[in-house]
Amino acid sequence: MLRSLVLSLAAAAVLAAPAAAATSSPTSSYGGGGAAPSPGAAGLGDRLFPQLGNGGYDVQHYDVDLRYATRAPSQPMQGTVNILARATQALSRFDLDFAGQSVGAIAVNGVPASWRRDGEDLVITPRRPLANGLPFIVTVSNFTAVPTVADSSDESTTAFFSHSVGSATAGQPNWTHSFLPSNDHPSDKATWDVRFDVPAGETAVSNGLLVARWTAGGRSHFAYVMRQPMATELVQLAVGDYDVTDNGVQAGVHLRDVTSKPITAEVQPLLDSVGGSQMAWMQQRVGRYPFDLYGSLVVQADIGFALESQTLELMDTSWFEDFDQGTWEPTLLHELSHMWFGDSVSPATWSDLWLNEGHASWYEFLYAEEKGELADDTTGYPDDEGYATFDELMKAVYAHGDQWRVDSGPVALPSSSDTLFDLQRYHGGALVLYALRQQVGTAAFQRIERTWLQTYAGRSASTDDFIALASRVSGQDLGGFLRAWVYGTRTPPMPGHPDWTVDPVVEDNAGAVAPFALTQPATPARPRK
Repeated sequence: MLRSLVLSLAAAAVLAAPAAAATSSPTSSYGGGGAAPSPGAAGLGDRLFPQLGNGGYDVQHYDVDLRYATRAPSQPMQGTVNILARATQALSRFDLDFAGQSVGAIAVNGVPASWRRDGEDLVITPRRPLANGLPFIVTVSNFTAVPTVADSSDESTTAFFSHSVGSATAGQPNWTHSFLPSNDHPSDKATWDVRFDVPAGETAVSNGLLVARWTAGGRSHFAYVMRQPMATELVQLAVGDYDVTDNGVQAGVHLRDVTSKPITAEVQPLLDSVGGSQMAWMQQRVGRYPFDLYGSLVVQADIGFALESQTLELMDTSWFEDFDQGTWEPTLLHELSHMWFGDSVSPATWSDLWLNEGHASWYEFLYAEEKGELADDTTGYPDDEGYATFDELMKAVYAHGDQWRVDSGPVALPSSSDTLFDLQRYHGGALVLYALRQQVGTAAFQRIERTWLQTYAGRSASTDDFIALASRVSGQDLGGFLRAWVYGTRTPPMPGHPDWTVDPVVEDNAGAVAPFALTQPATPARPRK
């Protein structure tokens, strides 16, 4: 079995650590100035998902082995995950997020550990405390997760979902731990190795590079490496009757797509028609693509959204069957934009989602305007009419500003997890960027965008990080200006447009805002994530 080089090297370091600790004093062996071991926090305190993620350690690498016993799309996923982490405090115990069906055993540094389930956490007590600052490996063996049939009216059914020819995953924002033991928060990114053991004839795909594939004894094996850090919410694990289309290197990037076989003939020519040109378009505006390859996974299902799984964005067939090119083409550009904004630079907390969605919407709208597709792409958002220009769209969004702040919270302060994917994070986030460009000018704005991506590539960053960087790059103190736009309860004046006005707030305005909630009535467009 192909093993991870990262994990092998880490295991050597872990095994050496106890010997080194044994030569030090009893207090210093814990690190952290001799602090006694204590439990890691069961949750990172994210204001929208307080129990998501865990404290006391920083994950460096996931090494995932998965087995799919049969070809049935509804079959369980069985697996073992080795997690290389570094303790950030002396740990007497720590938690992992997991809400799957079952777990076989757990070991820490190769030694069986005691553990219990507490809600959606695995509470793990190693045989010996873990020293602050040293690496350790936790192994969760023989875990099981069961897919559900995708239902666009219930987002939880699309975390690990089955469809007519296979299964796939969509973990954003807080669902990856429903099928994979992990530290399930975007602030803790790591590199990944993923291996699949599936019936011969099945195709297995994941994020990153396919580095090995072989078939023996009626079983096929696939090994993938995600070299750049990835948040758990972006992992893709898809197994089934899929076609993989290698489109070679275009715009300097290796492009490949994955499609359910029954729809390949219909969908693949559409993907081929825009892939290379969109990659060139984005790189011209924001710089070099941050990963090893890119493509789309199109499934024959109704999931109700598109998702920026790292290097392999996810869509369903309805984008191509129910909507014209003026909708699906900008949506592809939206998801491609996320490879920079959201994947390479991830949100520090879920309240920072606008940094993902505002940027992806910004480039989507600019692209749609340039292609003459803006009216199609924005129909119904936020009003029942299209827009000929980006400026017209932003003016319409501006008019809704106060109402959206009441109904959904400020752009960077969603009122709850239920409003996280409202239009405020998408169109409202793009409006913040529009105001910033108006304030600093196009040249400075473009420098801010590129510097943001270069500074935080492979990391997680916050709204306040963005404000500080924008101020530094532009040479202007933008603290008060941007904080009013992202945190304020009233919409600030738009620079350069004193004639733009905000509509009055309507109390109990049920239905006035069109959120990207999966329970909303059918609209002329589909939610993007």
